[in-house]
Amino acid sequence: MGKQFVPLECNPEVFNELMYSLGVSKTLSFHDVFSIDPDMLGMIPRPVLSVVMAFPVSPQYEEYRHAQDKDLADDYYNSISGSADEEAIWIKQTIGNACGTMALLHTLVNNVPADLIEKDSALDKMIKELDGLNAIDRTKYLENCAELEQFHTTVAGKGSTEAPEASAEVEHHYVCLTKAKKANALYELDGRRKGPIKLGDLEESDDLLCQKSLEKAKEFLTREGESGQFSIIALGPALD
Repeated sequence: MGKQFVPLECNPEVFNELMYSLGVSKTLSFHDVFSIDPDMLGMIPRPVLSVVMAFPVSPQYEEYRHAQDKDLADDYYNSISGSADEEAIWIKQTIGNACGTMALLHTLVNNVPADLIEKDSALDKMIKELDGLNAIDRTKYLENCAELEQFHTTVAGKGSTEAPEASAEVEHHYVCLTKAKKANALYELDGRRKGPIKLGDLEESDDLLCQKSLEKAKEFLTREGESGQFSIIALGPALD
């Protein structure tokens, strides 16, 4: 068995602590999204940079995932990763139970402004290292990133529920919706896929609670939300 992390709880405080420890400004914060009803979304500070969804993996989700990936070669993304043709920075997940941290990283390396990342912080160094690597080398880099493992371990036991062991098989998975680093386009980023999934171009005025993003979140909610264990958090301006 490869490296395993203790799973993260889908909790804004947990994600914020990990994000800040990596070097992101406290002017940003994750917020709970209790409903994607337009009237309820008015409580979320804008602009939103990312939407992170956590849900129990269902047979329907696995069918969706495999159907979308079936015509893609296993290594198709490696040929463009780290090159000028790559729009969204994507990293394959090989660390067990690290999907929450992967969703956070996909957010941070793609759509957090550079001036909100502390110079020479762990995240600043990580972004510079990952940007020029291909998909295979990015995976190796993260597997051996001691700082990421240390910061993850510090927050992994926190939250409102007792954290399982790192070796536990958990049913929940995380997916990130965010804007590509190198294009004004919406992407679904999931380390279990064969690469990033482009969902369409964005208007200049769009943030990540735009109609295109909400339609995708609603699709996930309709398919995976029957258990009542579906959670959404959004990254935007801090309230303080």
